[in-house]
Parts: sequence; structure tokens; C-alpha cells
Amino acid sequence: MRFRDTPTLLRKYLPQTKTHDAIMEEFKTALLSVWREACRHIEITQSTANIAAMLVQWMPLEQVLVRRLDLKRSSLETVAVGMEPAGTSLPHVRTVCSAVQLDSFLNWCARGEIVRINRGASNTGQWDFLLPSGFDGDVLVGPLGNPQEPSGILAICADKRRSFTQKHVALVERLLEPFSIALENDRRLSEMAALSEAAEADKRSLLTKLGRKELGDTIVGADTGLRAVMERVELVAPSDAPVLIFGETGTGKELIARSIHARSRRAAGPFDRVNCGAIPTELIDSQLFGHQRGAFTGAVETRRGWFERASGGTLFLDEIGELPLAAQVRMLRILQDGWMERVGGEESIHVDVRIVAATHRDLAAMVADGRFREDLWYRIAVFPIVLPTLRERREDIATLAAHFARRAATRFGLAPVLPVPQDMELLTSYPWPGNIRELAAVIDRAAILGEGKTLEIAKALGVAAEQSIPAAEAPKTKFPSPAAPAGVEPLDATVRRHIEQALALTKGRVEGPHGAAVLLEINPHTLRAKMRKLGIDWKRFRQR
Repeated sequence: MRFRDTPTLLRKYLPQTKTHDAIMEEFKTALLSVWREACRHIEITQSTANIAAMLVQWMPLEQVLVRRLDLKRSSLETVAVGMEPAGTSLPHVRTVCSAVQLDSFLNWCARGEIVRINRGASNTGQWDFLLPSGFDGDVLVGPLGNPQEPSGILAICADKRRSFTQKHVALVERLLEPFSIALENDRRLSEMAALSEAAEADKRSLLTKLGRKELGDTIVGADTGLRAVMERVELVAPSDAPVLIFGETGTGKELIARSIHARSRRAAGPFDRVNCGAIPTELIDSQLFGHQRGAFTGAVETRRGWFERASGGTLFLDEIGELPLAAQVRMLRILQDGWMERVGGEESIHVDVRIVAATHRDLAAMVADGRFREDLWYRIAVFPIVLPTLRERREDIATLAAHFARRAATRFGLAPVLPVPQDMELLTSYPWPGNIRELAAVIDRAAILGEGKTLEIAKALGVAAEQSIPAAEAPKTKFPSPAAPAGVEPLDATVRRHIEQALALTKGRVEGPHGAAVLLEINPHTLRAKMRKLGIDWKRFRQR
């Protein structure tokens, strides 16, 4: 927020005519003091009170009133009062104006005249709407703001035993400008407060949706399963070296990238994420490097690409293995010397960007097959970080499950419920092909199914209710089971053999379009529950 320069305005608005020179010489000290107070305080209530206390030395003042114009509501609202008499209180009220009154008011503001109102005189009744009830006596009223955009009024009320003279009218004319500045500063302050409140509300809403109580990324397991990863993050973050993060889907590659950015000297700069696999091939150059207006059909304006937007910060290139070879060539130049050109542009642009890339693919194999440029591979893989799967850090499952349970309670407005030991047995025995992302989804589903009373982990994993009962608590059979006839194998053995045959055909894949669950026409969670019950290890069928 910028404030107007007091001396400049004072030189501009001090009278230049001989008629007012003598009068204004008397009030020079008063005007200097008024300008100082008007520009010193951004809250108009404080500046009005201070100015009113000073003006009593130069005029028979009893009250000072500032009212703001609200064109949307066709009203005048009292925003500041100075010199309220002891034992009285002038209400900060809103006065609604009729269409005729509002039109008269705007015309008066355009003329910039001072109006003298005395409610005891019949010829001033047309201006009564400018003042709230209870504001009596000899009153001088002037418009605030500029003639084209009026912002309100200034009203100066005299002591009931005295009246204003012409020199007081001249003084009030010179008070309009500093009070206009004070009212404008107050308006901007109110707008900033409203914007701040709206931003805070948006922040609270976003945190609720994310299931968090404060901003910032939480890394669960930083001291346990991810300790080695975090040590490498701390090691590489202060430098500008490119980082390549390897990990299966859902292992938290973006979270690690943000941690690198937050610990770097670029933390105050932007962090932009680009999913290279989600950009259509024909738009990759435009999205990454930007384009000039008219570069192609539909390019109606010049657009900055992701590299320009992230300049001074970090650009996270997720799934970099999906980039086509043509885009890899252009990216190589940026990594080499920091220069690039927009699509359709002739001017080279320098960008200062740190690259953090991530992939779940085997980029080394892609380089060998010619699907990924070898020179780009060497540029981005300066400092590789490999994220473990959730299967490889089972010691963190309990902490992660509790974290996601609390987050789910916040997001869905439920009572917080944490996993019980029986839940943890199910969670730790599950293979988690979707890693942390799948665990978060399962906990969310369990919280919704439990309606804030419990976590329905078994149902969320697709386990039938009877399968979740511990063997010690399972109902005992009333009669002993007869021995199986010769040539008839137990049902569990048949089911086990059938599932193993499906896993062999799908090379150990359980779900997805080519998974065993599709062949068997069964829900993947139900299939995994049966596999756990029958002791079937899907890893045995994976072809490496």
C-alpha cells in the first residue's frame, strides 16, 4: 500500500489566490498538522479523532463526522466520529438514499461545493439525508474523493452556542483533500483485511480437504523406513544438482521432490510440477517451453512455458520417461546452458531452474533400447534417489495408517478412530501394489464404512466378514467333518490350484486389465484375501 506524499499535496492544495492568502496563512500550521495525521494513520477512526482534537484550536468545533458512500447500496455509512460530547454517542449508522437523493448527491459532488446545514432552517432540509439523526447545530458538509468518483462526505459541526464564519468555510475546503486521502487509505485497508480473511478461509477449507491442520508436507517414516532417503535429500538439497527420483507408483516421489525444494536455497521461489505423461504429444513443446503469439493455429497470445514460470525455483518433471525424443533434445539444451526459445520465437531466453525428475520406469533399459536419449540420461541422473516400496518398509505401515486415519476423520468430519491390532494384522500382511497412495485410499474407505465408530479395514480391503474373524473366535462346527472320499480333494486345495494357475498365466499380476482377478472374474481385494488365507505368494510367479 502506497501513501500520498504530504508536502507535495500541501503545496498543490494550499491557496494561490490573494483572496485566501491572508486567511490561509492563519491556518497554515493547522493544515500541516492535519496532513501529518491523515497520512500517519491508515485507520480513519484514529486519524479523525486526532485531527478533531487539533481543530478545536482554530474553529468552534463540537463534532467531526466522516461517512463513506456505498453506491451498490445507495447509502452513506458513518465510519469515523471525532469529538463526541461526554455522555452522548453518535451511532455509526447507514442512511439509505432514494434515487432522487442519490442523484442530487452525485451532482453536488461533481460541483465540489461546501453545504451549510442547520436543521432549524427551512432552506436546508433537502440535505438532511447527508447526516444521521442527532447531528444538529451549524454544520459544514463537503464531498470527499474526486468529482468523478466521490467516496463520501466530511461533516464539521459547530458548538451549539456558536456558528461558523467564512474563514472556517475556507478552512473546511482545505480539509477535504487530506480527509479524502485518509478515507481512501481506510478503504484499501478494509479491502486488504477482507482479502486476507478470504485467503485464510480458503486456507482452512483446503487444509480440511487435505485432512491437515497446518501447511507443510508431512513425511511419515523419515526416521525409520525413509531414513536413508532423507539422508540423501539433506545431502543434495543445498546444491543445484539435478536429481532423479526412482520409485513405483504411489511411493511419494512428489513429496520427496518438495522436500528437496524446501531445503534448498530456492525455497522462496516457485515449485512447479509437470506430469510429462499427461501432456499430449503435439502440445509438449508449447507447455514446456512456451510459444509466441501466432506460432500456430490457436496461439492467440504469447504464453510462458513451465521452464519460464519456474525460473528461480524448482521444476519437478514427473514421469520424465514419457517424454518423446524431440522434446528431450530441446530439454537437453536448457540443462546444458540454461537457454531456450519459445515455439515460434527467435529470441533466446535464459532461465534459472533446478530440475528434479521422477520416473517409475527403467530408464537405463530405455536408453539401451533407444527410447531415451543417453546424453539426457547423464544430465538428469547426476544424483539418483531410489524410494522403497511400502512392502519394503512395513515398519512404517502402523504409523502411516494412524496418520491417514486422523486425516480421514478431518476430511470427512468423522470422529477420529485409529486402527486396532486386528486391523494392523490385515494391513501388514497385504502386499500394497499401489504403495502409500493405495494405503491412503483404503484407510479413507475404511473410515467412511465405519461412520466414525470404527475402521472397517477388512471391508475396505475386500475381505468377507467371516474371513476377518480370528480362528480362536470362529464358531465351532456342531458335527465332526467326514473324511473326504478317494479321488475328491478339499475345496481349498482346488481353489489354491486354480488361483496359482491364473497367477502363472498373468506372471504374478493380481489386478489390472491383464491380472488374475480379471481371469477369475473376482474383485482384486477378495482375491488377495483368499490368497492370504490359502498361503499363496504371488511373488513366486513373477518373471524377472
